[in-house]
Amino acid sequence: QVQLVESGGGLVQPGGSLRLSCAASGFTLDYYAIHWFRQAPGKEREEVSCISNTDGSTRYADSVKGRFTISRDNAKNTVYLQMNSLKPEDTAVYYCAKGITVGCDDGYNYWGQGTQVTVSS
Repeated sequence: QVQLVESGGGLVQPGGSLRLSCAASGFTLDYYAIHWFRQAPGKEREEVSCISNTDGSTRYADSVKGRFTISRDNAKNTVYLQMNSLKPEDTAVYYCAKGITVGCDDGYNYWGQGTQVTVSS
C-alpha cells in the first residue's frame, strides 16, 4: 500500500526556516520522482518543486527559487524540502506526491495528507 506522510510544518516568523519531510512507504523511492505542492486558502494547488530519479535533477517554482531546496535520501525512503527565508505568502498546506515514473514530467498518482506551514509574525 502506497503511503506518503508529510511532517515538519508549523508556525514560523518571516525570514525563518523549516524543513519538511515526506516519508514514503509501499514503494521504493529509487524508481519515482517526488513532487512538492502547496495550496493556500482560496488558491489553486501549485507545484513548488520536484526531484527526479534519473539524474537527481530538480526544478522549482519561480516563487521559491533560491530559497527552497529539495533533496532525497533513498536509504530512508524520504524526500525533504528545506525552506529558508520564508515569507507570509509561503503560508499554505504542503503536500508531497509520488511521480508516475522517474521523471518530473510524467504526472503523479499518490498524495500525502499535507502539512500546514504558516509564516507570520
